[in-house]
Amino acid sequence: MEKRTYGAEEVARQLGVSRAYAYKVIRRLNEELERAGKITIPGKVSAAYFDERFFGDATPGRGGADVG
Repeated sequence: MEKRTYGAEEVARQLGVSRAYAYKVIRRLNEELERAGKITIPGKVSAAYFDERFFGDATPGRGGADVG
């Protein structure tokens, strides 16, 4: 089963940033989702939305292959 959400550890690993910065990214993405009327979970972000915003596709589970 594919992950549908990412936590701070996954975001930090995929972007190569600190966990603290990953939480800021998650907060910002969740604010965007909330403005669009979506339900969010604090500290988690939709994997599809994260992948779309950062990598241009909505394929969860990429594992940051293009980040380097």
